[in-house]
Amino acid sequence: MDKSYESKYHLLEESNWWFVARRDIILKLIKKLDLKKNAKILEIGCSGGPLLKFLKQNGFLNIYGIDISASAIDLCRMRRIKNVAVMDGAKTQFKNGEFDLIIASDILEHINVDTSALSEWYRLLKPNGRLIIFVPAFNFLWSTHDETNYHYRRYSKSLLLKKLEKANFKINRSSYWNFCLFFPTAAMRILQRFSVKKKSKTKDQLYKLTPLVNNGLIILLKVENWFLKFLNFPIGVSIFAICKK
Repeated sequence: MDKSYESKYHLLEESNWWFVARRDIILKLIKKLDLKKNAKILEIGCSGGPLLKFLKQNGFLNIYGIDISASAIDLCRMRRIKNVAVMDGAKTQFKNGEFDLIIASDILEHINVDTSALSEWYRLLKPNGRLIIFVPAFNFLWSTHDETNYHYRRYSKSLLLKKLEKANFKINRSSYWNFCLFFPTAAMRILQRFSVKKKSKTKDQLYKLTPLVNNGLIILLKVENWFLKFLNFPIGVSIFAICKK
């Protein structure tokens, strides 16, 4: 991602509504898997480590993280997060079948050859190991935010599932996520696309919000996360899938 944006990303990733709500849904999905607390878990693209820290706080003992950014891994170490390394998520240095669970949240879209990355993650999993993956949804939602993040693509659910199956994963569950904000986001992106104003320089859409707004959005998405225990959403800003080797 853009270096100036990366600094802001690391500053906000612990408290921003999007990241807090995503950590909440990831933990809920992990709990449904009935993993043992000593299960070996790898986060691909761990950034500054807030999810790793969150999982440790919830009792998971054997957690690893990799990121292609040296500054992200330095930040993990500053936060006293162990078992982290600078590594390319599409070509890791781990042995075959090392992990019980791999988490890749908003990572696959950053990788040029996504099918190779999925094959690599399949290799890293133990037999019956699981993958939890999140990706951004729908090409028509493409914006300058994707460009600042160096995204190669966004996904439809059918496209993501097709790629996962091609990599030999068995799909246990898939759903859209962030249903609540899909329609406001879609309206904003369409208006931006057809705006007659001169196009501004590429910039992100990650903002520091007032505590009231930030907490309100966290509550909204946590309510949605609760409903995801019982149902799948037909549309959303992101897509997630739970897969088995």
